[in-house]
Amino acid sequence: MQEPGDKMEGHRKRLREKFIRCGVSGFHDYEIVELLLALGTPRKDCKQQAKEAIRRFKTLRGVLEAPEKELREIKGIGPHNAFGIRLVQEVAREFLKERILEKPICKSSREIFDYLYHSMRDLKKEVFKVIFLDSKNQIIEIEDLFEGTLNTSAIYPREVIKSAIKNNAISLIFVHNHPSGSPEPSQSDRDITKDLVSAANLMQIKVLDHIIIGDNKYFSFADEGLISAYDLNSLSLKRGNIRKRL
Repeated sequence: MQEPGDKMEGHRKRLREKFIRCGVSGFHDYEIVELLLALGTPRKDCKQQAKEAIRRFKTLRGVLEAPEKELREIKGIGPHNAFGIRLVQEVAREFLKERILEKPICKSSREIFDYLYHSMRDLKKEVFKVIFLDSKNQIIEIEDLFEGTLNTSAIYPREVIKSAIKNNAISLIFVHNHPSGSPEPSQSDRDITKDLVSAANLMQIKVLDHIIIGDNKYFSFADEGLISAYDLNSLSLKRGNIRKRL
């Protein structure tokens, strides 16, 4: 008579062999989660916990992005079980970081979102990040410059430009989060971006984008044509001032 442990090990072995043959193709989402949960407790049956995780977080991506605290609210999932999920989260984050560091990202708002979403999605306050880029549009540095409710009195263009010069940046990308979950820009967001584009242009620094991160979605000022519009507006004002002087 087959013992329960032998049955579980046989099931786990079949999943491993299936993965070796064809990757995750053909796997149910819960089977992938089961394998990940089993990394920390290889002798424990994690099938029911995996199914419950999919039920609660809806999709495989939802489980992979779930905070460890919420994962551990599922009965039977402890710190050792959650190890596999956290491992995948960290590896994916490093992979995405290396990917954006290795190549130009001038128009890859999606890659910026994918990389920063994990670290910004659960923030309770708004955080304003600046990505400094070189002449090849590769990342030099990423800094958190402001925190709290963002408005025109909280964001200082002078500080942004000062940091840009310190980092020898040729261009900039701004990123901030909306804890409400909606990435739609407020009028204050639009005003701040316009002011920053204007200030950067005065120092011959290019603003490539301003990305607002919401709940699993984002808004890109560049993708919506707003950065170009602000550039043109700044140029018109500069020309107008030159004519007045003449």
